[in-house]
Amino acid sequence: MEATHNPVLQVMNDRHSVRAYEKGHVISDAEIEEMLAVTSQAPSSWNLQHWKFLIIKSEEAKQKMLPIAYNQQQVVDSSFTVVVLGDLEADKNAERVYGEAVESGFMNEEVKNTLVSQIKGAYASSPTIARDEAILNASLAAMQLMLVAKAKGYDTCPIGGFDKQQCKKAFNVPDRYLPVMVITVGKAAKAAHASSRFLVSEVTVIDAF
Repeated sequence: MEATHNPVLQVMNDRHSVRAYEKGHVISDAEIEEMLAVTSQAPSSWNLQHWKFLIIKSEEAKQKMLPIAYNQQQVVDSSFTVVVLGDLEADKNAERVYGEAVESGFMNEEVKNTLVSQIKGAYASSPTIARDEAILNASLAAMQLMLVAKAKGYDTCPIGGFDKQQCKKAFNVPDRYLPVMVITVGKAAKAAHASSRFLVSEVTVIDAF
């Protein structure tokens, strides 16, 4: 099916990184909440939902964020900025997630206990799994947010270049959370410049190298 005839594919094709925004364009709290509600539908390992969203929208907070983002003006001019945080202790969510599944009749207590035990075991088995899972799953949510914003007529830009330690310190981020990505959201003042992509044949391997 042609992308132009499929709204989901159209959104994916239309999304580009925008760095110049209409300063002063306000996105309501209700719209932000709606975008984050859909963002939170992103998939996650064991459905542990390894993300937390720090919303930077006041002028004071934006000015605080500006040097942390190495003075990228977009964090000031955009309607708001999201610091996507990965949860390093997402295994602690297991009891709640699967307890609710039991209450809803989706599984029994025995299955729940088995899954919770498996998750605890996985997190205890490797010193890197908590960080790996936090980054992996928060990144899935970050992509979802950018697509949701585009579907609602807004533009975004993911930023990996920012001082993560200063971000934690400036905004009192608990040690449980790892800053993964910054995403600016707003109305584009200037269209994103075209960017090339490798051919599918260049990035694809069938069955084995």
